[in-house]
Amino acid sequence: MSSLSRELVFLILQFLDEEKFKETVHRLEQESGFFFNMKYFEDEVHNGNWDEVEKYLSGFTKVDDNRYSMKIFFEIRKQKYLEALDKHDLSKAVEILVKDLKVFATFNEELFKEITQLLTLENFRENEQLSKYGDTKSARAIMLVELKKLIEANPLFRDKLQFPNLRNSRLRTLINQRTTDLLCNYSLNWQHQLCKNPRPNPDIKTLFVDHSCGQPNGARAPSPANNPLLGGLPKAGGFPPLGAHGVAPVPAPLAGWMSNPSTVTHSAVSGGAIGLGPSSIPAALKHPRTPPTNPSVDYPSGDSDHVSKRTRPMGISDEVNLPVNVLPVTFPGHGHSQTFNAPDDLPKAVARTLNQGSSPMSMDFHPVQQTLLLVGTNVGDIALWEIGSRERLVSKNFKVWDLSACSMPLQAALVKDPAVSVNRVIWSPDGSLFGVAYSRHIVQIYSYHGGDEVRQHLEIDAHVGGVNDLAFSHPNKQLCVVTCGDDKTIKVWEATNGTKQYTFEGHEASVYSVCPHYKENIQFIFSTAIDGKIKAWLYDNMGSRVDYEAPGRWCTTMAYSADGTRLFSCGTSKDGESFIVEWNESEGAVKRTYQGFRKRSLGVVQFDTTKNRYLAAGDDFSIKFWDMDNVQPLTSVDADGGLPASPRIRFNKDGSLLAVSANDNGIKILANSDGMRLLRTLENLSYDASRTSEAPKPTINPISAAAAAAVATSAGLADRSASVVAIAGMNGDARSLGDVKPRITEESSDKSKIWKLTEISEPSQCRSLRLPENLRVTKISRLIFTNSGNAILALASNAIHLLWKWQRSERNSNGKATASVPPQLWQPSSGILMTNDVADTNPEEAVPCFALSKNDSYVMSASGGKISLFNMMTFKTMATFMPPPPPATFLAFHPQDNNIIAIGMDDSTIQIYNVRVDEVKSKLKGHSKRITGLAFSHVLSVLVSSGADSQLCVWNTDGWEKQRSRFLQVPSGRTPTTLSDTRVQFHQDQMHFLVVHETQLAIYETTKLERVKQWVPLESSAPITHATFSCDSQLVYASFLDATVCVFTAANLRLRCRINPSAYLPASVSSNVHPLVIAAHPSEPNEFALGLSDGGVHVFEPLESENKWGVPPPVENGSSSNMAATPSVGAPGSEQAQR
Repeated sequence: MSSLSRELVFLILQFLDEEKFKETVHRLEQESGFFFNMKYFEDEVHNGNWDEVEKYLSGFTKVDDNRYSMKIFFEIRKQKYLEALDKHDLSKAVEILVKDLKVFATFNEELFKEITQLLTLENFRENEQLSKYGDTKSARAIMLVELKKLIEANPLFRDKLQFPNLRNSRLRTLINQRTTDLLCNYSLNWQHQLCKNPRPNPDIKTLFVDHSCGQPNGARAPSPANNPLLGGLPKAGGFPPLGAHGVAPVPAPLAGWMSNPSTVTHSAVSGGAIGLGPSSIPAALKHPRTPPTNPSVDYPSGDSDHVSKRTRPMGISDEVNLPVNVLPVTFPGHGHSQTFNAPDDLPKAVARTLNQGSSPMSMDFHPVQQTLLLVGTNVGDIALWEIGSRERLVSKNFKVWDLSACSMPLQAALVKDPAVSVNRVIWSPDGSLFGVAYSRHIVQIYSYHGGDEVRQHLEIDAHVGGVNDLAFSHPNKQLCVVTCGDDKTIKVWEATNGTKQYTFEGHEASVYSVCPHYKENIQFIFSTAIDGKIKAWLYDNMGSRVDYEAPGRWCTTMAYSADGTRLFSCGTSKDGESFIVEWNESEGAVKRTYQGFRKRSLGVVQFDTTKNRYLAAGDDFSIKFWDMDNVQPLTSVDADGGLPASPRIRFNKDGSLLAVSANDNGIKILANSDGMRLLRTLENLSYDASRTSEAPKPTINPISAAAAAAVATSAGLADRSASVVAIAGMNGDARSLGDVKPRITEESSDKSKIWKLTEISEPSQCRSLRLPENLRVTKISRLIFTNSGNAILALASNAIHLLWKWQRSERNSNGKATASVPPQLWQPSSGILMTNDVADTNPEEAVPCFALSKNDSYVMSASGGKISLFNMMTFKTMATFMPPPPPATFLAFHPQDNNIIAIGMDDSTIQIYNVRVDEVKSKLKGHSKRITGLAFSHVLSVLVSSGADSQLCVWNTDGWEKQRSRFLQVPSGRTPTTLSDTRVQFHQDQMHFLVVHETQLAIYETTKLERVKQWVPLESSAPITHATFSCDSQLVYASFLDATVCVFTAANLRLRCRINPSAYLPASVSSNVHPLVIAAHPSEPNEFALGLSDGGVHVFEPLESENKWGVPPPVENGSSSNMAATPSVGAPGSEQAQR
């Protein structure tokens, strides 16, 4: 259905409602699936019209769509069943049990038995879990609170809980303009004739507002909403929407203060299981929480901000952390309370105290190397600290690089008063640059090359007077620097050469701060001035779009949550009254004001956000914390005392560390438990490096520091949002690093000891387990651990999928995959298999591929035929698409959107496919043979591809243009087989990636596509069949055609352990049996699994007494290996000679 047709449905809905055709209205809502009328749904639930409730729901979801939908239907049917029992209508209760509730027995047989036993009780309240069940009316009210929360959290209802902003009788208006059957085309084209600047071919995209062409100079046409940012005058009393209705084909994003749907996960309802007990009675029952987008009447004509097209049933939800074995029995309610302990999740313990030498004015952590802290001070100094080792890597005093190039006002100001302060320091998004804004005219941009290597990049004479703030942005896919200053202007500079792109004028006072952001494809900037004015700008030199006042009306800064969905501001008035507020972006009004500030703050309060969950501010000689959803303070800490009245603060990216300015020119680093582990790990690394000979000081390069960061990240991380670094696996999975266990730091080998390669040749030297057999399988083609770590999924060459699941037991308390306890070869009770479409091809000859969604709910797979989308709970085929030719040869989910799939094809193209709308968005051409590997980096916003042509390509994911390409260098003397696979996988730093080819292993740096490390087996050795990083990227596991498995230290690709076939294959097994694929456990760095050519799957772990695979070889040349070192190939006499 086209966008205009969808909009016409909304106009008809409005018309029917205005004409009081209530029954027809709700029938059209249900049949179209565009708008879920929560008020109507509530009324039907309160009235107990259960058939109508389920019928209405059926237009939006089915019982087995996802766990939210399943729980919605379960709660409704359970309530219906209990009401029948309460009336002692046993025949009706039995009918409901058999007809409606039996479907849930598939997922929880024990629960179904428990429900059935209620029939034997005189009063079901005798069951302990139902003892608090009241009367029917109160039970329905309690259940409705739960249902509304589930509906809000359900991705299938996203964007369907709000009706668009329409003028009254909009359909009548269009009809009256021209009485014609050609409503969409003719009436709006007639409006087009009235345009001041009519275009020859008008682009009419919406029926919701009258058409208007844009300016003749090519400026953007106004958005089809009452949108001050994109045209039109603002209303008094609040921010009007800056964006368009989401119904247009390309919604106008400035999402005008939120025309985008929120992507914040609903932690209050995620992870709940169906259960017998009554719905929990949350505090929301006293103050029922209705969806903020849900009107109190059916069809308001007020400012609603958007509607989205209906999602296809095959649309993939982005639920978080749904395990494969969903729906555990939890009789005592549903467990929908918050799963984190907020105070323990915050960095509150003082872990480091640094002496800066002058008073810190601004601080910022590196976006990748999360223990690198950039500091600017009140005397113009800048410093770069490695927090883990407590080392100041860089220290620079203020100096104008080229005084002759400076303006006369700047030269005069420096002569008159040479004192300069730093107002702001900030890293670029990828950490390759950082900017410094000074109190005198100047902005300096440095490039950072790792360790202590900092180079001058740009010096800009930016403003007359002080430069008060600085930020990086990406307008037009070009990195820019945004500055603001005392001269009342905002300026945008090209970050490569310093060319001025835009100057925004309109403030009547010094501009205090800038906040660049984007919604969908629209880039914009918020700015605040010291008169309290907030303005917003597009990159078009057409002036400010809004003009409003911030609370406090003086110094205010603005910031978005990490996922970009929530906007906050913090300000202090001239009288010392401080405010932190969250803005309602659809209305431009203050949504909530946070409490707990000192009545008269002693200075301008600074704030920061973290984990899409917490706010922090420096006030009253302490740091105060808030949960974003609660206006009352969560907790406060004084960092053991010694803080100024309004300390400056900054979180690192994952929220495990917090830098706080202290008295006496100090900086205190606060940490939570994850931050403590991170610092200890880096401290140990630094200590190890200091023990090596002739090492002047440890250097922390990007890949090793990021590796250490991931090492310290543990299962305690509460935030599993898009900001968490993901590992794109070689089998197409997307891994969250939130569950990676910290590795035990390995001490450097003593040079006085003789290092020896660890050889494992006997079964007793390691833990290995062959998983239960399936006789229908001949060989394992693809293999992966589920993201939850409690199951292994395999794709066999005959197109059948196998799933092994570990259960909790006394021997396996956490239920994780392990070589110590055998798993169950799992199938649903229906007995069906997940089997790929094979069309007319022989699946044994096809190139199989699959990709697992990051929540383990879906697997997308192909074996030469159509691509199939399977539900991992039921094994049902949800959809098939893209029939050959050409067949798919590799699949990868986009790391931040489960509905975007990169599909490598046999014809050498890569198709970017949107599952939700069943559409190929882009077709990438650059390879000459079939695609054999795909990996995303969301940090760099790139896709790396590899092909059977031995070529590597890097594609920008914003516009899908090819950035670079390079052919793999095959070592001399090695002749790869025809169409030899090349696989790619990103390191957890998202900056480097592993390349696996039968002739070599290599590490490449992505931005320059340069090889930094390589390992080549000897000519007489067997070819490599597959390899993968461990979950923490510190090891590389590689399998070979002779059935050997080797373990390498990832930082230098040096061999540390070799597992010979005799350690896991019986002597009776054919010598032709060998591993085809290898997979690493998602949270156990020392665990991996092999898929063999005989259909077997083996899981490996080191002995518990060892807890690691061998010992790394001694460090050469007196320093630790650095990723950026010159590539080296194994030579005779090295450990490679033993291969």
